[in-house]
Amino acid sequence: MIRRLWRAYRGMRLGTRLALGLGALALVVFAVVGTALTTYMRDYLENQLGYQMKVVQTVQTKDAEANGTVTQKPYWGWFTAVYDVKGGSAVLRQPADIPHDIRPLTALARTMADSDTEIMRTVYIDGSGTYRLRACEVEPGVVLVSAAPMSEIDDTIDRLITVQVIAFGLALLALVIFGRRMLRRGLKPLSDMAHTAHGIASHDLSETAARLPLRADERGGGPEVEELRTAFNTMLEHIDDSLAVRAEAEQRLRRFVADASHELRTPLMSVRGYADLFQYAAANAPEERDKHLARLRAEAARMGFLLDDLLLLARLDAAEVDAPLRLQDTDLGDLVQQAADAFRASHPEHPLAVLAPEAAPRLRVDPQRIRQVLDNLLTNAAVHTPVGTEVSVSVSAGKDTASVRVADAGPGIPPADRERVFDRFYRVDKARSRDRGGSGLGLAVATSLVCAHGGTIALTSEPGATVFTVTLPLRAGEGHPDH
Repeated sequence: MIRRLWRAYRGMRLGTRLALGLGALALVVFAVVGTALTTYMRDYLENQLGYQMKVVQTVQTKDAEANGTVTQKPYWGWFTAVYDVKGGSAVLRQPADIPHDIRPLTALARTMADSDTEIMRTVYIDGSGTYRLRACEVEPGVVLVSAAPMSEIDDTIDRLITVQVIAFGLALLALVIFGRRMLRRGLKPLSDMAHTAHGIASHDLSETAARLPLRADERGGGPEVEELRTAFNTMLEHIDDSLAVRAEAEQRLRRFVADASHELRTPLMSVRGYADLFQYAAANAPEERDKHLARLRAEAARMGFLLDDLLLLARLDAAEVDAPLRLQDTDLGDLVQQAADAFRASHPEHPLAVLAPEAAPRLRVDPQRIRQVLDNLLTNAAVHTPVGTEVSVSVSAGKDTASVRVADAGPGIPPADRERVFDRFYRVDKARSRDRGGSGLGLAVATSLVCAHGGTIALTSEPGATVFTVTLPLRAGEGHPDH
């Protein structure tokens, strides 16, 4: 039974449990207050009755001295008896106003013979009820015993207890009802947060742009509830941001997979087409076969370059412990000069100017990867500018960093494309062929490599001046800031 009640109590709502707990506490308080008040009132009434009996016995003592017994009755229902006490025995004087059962009075008279002060006690007299007895000495050997009924005191105490039970019961009922309402109002923000949590649980978080539109905005409840609401909303903001990042990452991944598949499909279709040509006799002629084999090798090499770039980006994104960097002290000026010589040989139609100090800075970098960055930036300048456009490379050194600026005097990059030129597979000129425009991974690879060295790459562009600035720390490779 107790376990069943306990389970039922634990299954109640928090507001109901608090209201019941408050009611139980109030019940205990009311019981203590009522008991104390009742005890105090009974003691007060008994003291008043004792004082009244003392006053009455003062008059009765004189009456007993003069007449031998008490001839005047003080109050209706009171009893008075005079005893001669001698040698442990008490003899009642007649006439006397006494109850049917006089044993309690006689016992008190015998006890009074051995006492120097008056004695009071409460006894039950058969056939009469509860009485308050008081004994005093009239003269040596003579004892006066008075008995006053306690019925009025008992009735008063009973009425007081009845009033207390009714008043405390109504107060307890009002406390539980109004306390429950106040607690419900105070706990309403918690209920709102619970509804918000249920709404979030029913929200489809698998959507690409999953967001949490719900917030716990209901005010009130006190400082503690405000702190909980703030923490709850902060948690929702964090979840919301995490979902946004995840959705963006998923979208970027899908776009990346789609672009990679599209880029690989073109050379694969070319390889398949040239392989099909070998089924025909005309394609088996020596001159045709050599031409087709050369195209097959070119397409295979193109796929190899694309896969190498994808693998490099994947390893850089994974932040592998064994990162694809082999750091060593390198002269930045030599790297720039090597990249410039290769650019002049492969793109003679673009004049190139190199501006480097005599004492070029030395960095701790992976020379092959930094050379790859320079080659990609120079190739990008040649591919996206008309023939004859001037290209320049300059090197500068600061206190803690070194910079390489690759600039061209081409038409510039439109503002709408500047923020996305470093995205993978992104091309400013969507109509440019892949044979000339590349795969769209050059700038993405350059950005990842520079970041892996702890540096940054920035772009400024306007008609007639497009500048890519690569900044590397003098001890490159020690830090890996975010892209």
